[in-house]
Amino acid sequence: MYAAHFGLAELPFSITPNPRYLYMSDGHREALAHLLYGIGEGGGFVQLTGEVGTGKTTLCRCLVEQLPAGVDVALVVNPRLTDVELLATVCDELRVAYPPGTTSRKLLVDALHRHLLDAHARGQRTVLIVDEAQDLAPDVLEQIRLLTNLETTTEKLLQIILIGQPELLRLLGRPELRQLAQRVTARYHLLPFSEADTRAYVLHRLEVAGRKEPIFTERALGEVHRSTAGIPRLINAICDRALLGAYTQDVSRVTPAIVRRATREVLGAGRRPTAWWRLGSRRWAAAAAGLAVVAAGASLLLAQGNPWLAARGGRADAGRAATGASPRPDAALPPGALPARDAATPRAASPEAGAGSPAADGGSAPGSSRVALGTLLSDPLLRADKRAAFASLYRLWGIEFDGTSGSLGCERARAEGLECLFRTGTWAKLRRLDLPAIIELPAGSSEQRFATVVALDERAATLELGGRRLTFRLGEVDLYWDGAFIVLWRPPAIGSPLIKAGARGKDVEWLRQRLAEVDGGGAGGRNRDVFDEELKARVMAFQRSRALHADGVVGEETLSQLVAARRDAGIPRLWRAER
Repeated sequence: MYAAHFGLAELPFSITPNPRYLYMSDGHREALAHLLYGIGEGGGFVQLTGEVGTGKTTLCRCLVEQLPAGVDVALVVNPRLTDVELLATVCDELRVAYPPGTTSRKLLVDALHRHLLDAHARGQRTVLIVDEAQDLAPDVLEQIRLLTNLETTTEKLLQIILIGQPELLRLLGRPELRQLAQRVTARYHLLPFSEADTRAYVLHRLEVAGRKEPIFTERALGEVHRSTAGIPRLINAICDRALLGAYTQDVSRVTPAIVRRATREVLGAGRRPTAWWRLGSRRWAAAAAGLAVVAAGASLLLAQGNPWLAARGGRADAGRAATGASPRPDAALPPGALPARDAATPRAASPEAGAGSPAADGGSAPGSSRVALGTLLSDPLLRADKRAAFASLYRLWGIEFDGTSGSLGCERARAEGLECLFRTGTWAKLRRLDLPAIIELPAGSSEQRFATVVALDERAATLELGGRRLTFRLGEVDLYWDGAFIVLWRPPAIGSPLIKAGARGKDVEWLRQRLAEVDGGGAGGRNRDVFDEELKARVMAFQRSRALHADGVVGEETLSQLVAARRDAGIPRLWRAER
């Protein structure tokens, strides 16, 4: 009811997980890196836990979208199964044939084993993801553990990810499940949002839904955080009710009073998340800080690169710090605690690059010097904040920017017909976009460091950092970059930011014309202004070619890729890095 009132293309606070609306806080980026690392290691278990409503399921779907074509996924979303039912569900997910109605574990495991061996022979990896894993019965967990015994002489055939609430930690702490606990190679616990993240999350979802101007006042955003303790699901529910309340009052801004009333309606009179949410957050933070040294040591033990991860942009480093592999992974921790890496802690030095190496000195790149990236980032005199990075990015677009307008510089972009695109991905994703990007490179100092990627090839990236252009091997940059980036792009002059099946009009004609330029197909004939099934199939084919979620819906990211696919002299591109 309120979407048109606020100029929204769709409802921004639906509680249904939607990867398009995923706000990548530092915690979410870290969790995603751990999951990708764990999958790349091959074999064993990866564990992701978090309180109810912190975004675990949405993050899981984001993970599935980022997996390459060579990975088969079996997703179990209803864990209240017997061990036989679970085996049958895994077989169903992977399209493994088995005798109908069988209750034989042996038949199901043998069929699954044959499938996994065949997939391995074809170069395919297989991942089993179990959501709400805290509801698994101990005997079902034991059956899942036995699946990791399916292996060749050198590799495990199945990688397993367990996602669940903190009760999963207590479940895995049972003596009878210690064999499974010992096989957890990477673990992460999602915390509720900080107040800054809560504010950014609300604004992000409104922007994805098509609203650029603020709807919630600053004080109202503060009240949202106090009312929800930073739990994304509660933020969605209360913000949705607050927007409805503002609509019924026929006002254009949401005030603290409206948020408080929405809180009472959602949680009940006098109720809000109790203090143990925050106490739990402090305990998790303390556990993470106390294990920083252990995590750093683990990263050194695991310093050898993983080829599969290197192909995805080298995420192994971000997960190593959380593996802490030992015969008793949780023995040194309080109940429920687990290792986690502080985002400000530098990763272990790469064995491939260092001071004076071709990767460190930048080769023949203009302004390069014989300096390691870690040394440069740790220099207290380095001026490499976010505003400096935006100034560099705007220069590439031929736009003046002094860093005084807007907290992120995105307001200046809109005045030039540009938009900021915030995404998380790999070097391959940046190559497909082929646009200069801002990336964050935290080091040992408390100050955040940002660089502008101006050149990129298969082995190296040239960064504009602190007023200098330096070229580094991708592996060296990966020690500090967690995959988040910002690019500027020029949206097409169309009426809606979302084009999907059933749409009609000029936007659909533009889409057909752009696809014709990309895939060489026709621009349509008699019904060229209608988004029909044939056009949806072409959109999905384009999305698959660009490693996007192939849902046939043309949203912000698909639009940006369609724009990037067209060579335009007025758009800065990533030239090849010089070495």
